Amino acid sequence: MGALDGRVAIITGGARGQGAAEGRRFRAEGAVVYLTDVLVAEGAAVAAEIGATFLEHDVTDVDQWKVVVEHVLAEAGRIDILVNNAGVLHWATMTETTLDAWNRVVAINQTGVFLGMQAVAPAMKAQQSGNIINISSVAAYSGSGPCFAYGATKWAVRGMTKGAAQELGPFGIRVNSVHPGVIDTPMMAGTPLEQMGGGVPLRRYASADEVAGLVCWLASDESAYATGAEFVLDGGMTA
Repeated sequence: MGALDGRVAIITGGARGQGAAEGRRFRAEGAVVYLTDVLVAEGAAVAAEIGATFLEHDVTDVDQWKVVVEHVLAEAGRIDILVNNAGVLHWATMTETTLDAWNRVVAINQTGVFLGMQAVAPAMKAQQSGNIINISSVAAYSGSGPCFAYGATKWAVRGMTKGAAQELGPFGIRVNSVHPGVIDTPMMAGTPLEQMGGGVPLRRYASADEVAGLVCWLASDESAYATGAEFVLDGGMTA
C-alpha cells in the first residue's frame, strides 16, 4: 500500500526536473497523477513512462487553469493534491532586469501559484479536504542579488502560502511551501553545481528525487497537522 493510494494530484512543470521526479514518486506511492507543462513532447514522454496523464498548460493563463481543473474533475472526480512546481530562473541583478524579464518571471513563479491555488480551491472546499504544496526556494530567506526577480517571486510564494493556509484551513485544506537549495535540474544547466554544492554545510548539491521525497511526505497523511509551514531542503545553507 502506497502513501498516496487513490489520491488525485496535479503537478505543474511536470515535464522535467523536480516536477518529473515528483510525478514518478507520486505514481510509485499510488497516486493518480496529472502532469502539466508547456513542454509538450517532454511532458507527454514522462507521463507515458510513469503511467500518468499529461495536459498542455501555461500556468500564467487563468483560462487554461480552468480547463485543467475541469478536465481532472470530469475524469477523476476530485482533486486531492496540487503541487505548484512550475518556475523559471532568471540570472540578472536588479539594475540589469528588464521590465519584460521581470513580468515573465513574476507571471510564472508568482501569478501561476496564485492562479493554481484559486483554481483548485472550490473543488477542495466542496470535498472538505485538499493539499497544496508550493515550491519556493532558499532564495526566499535572503537577498538574491544575482537573480533578483526570481528571489522576489520566491519570497512572494512564501507569503502567499501562509495567507492561503489561514483561509483554507477551516475547510480541511493544507497549504505548505518547500524551499530547495542547490538542486541538480535542467533549470540549473550552465551553473557550477559542484562549486555551489561544495559551499553548503553538507558539501554537496541534491537530486530532484530528494525534493520529491519531501513533497511526497507533505502530500501524505504523515504530515496531517502541517499547514502554513516552510520546509527547507538546502543542505544547511540557511543554518
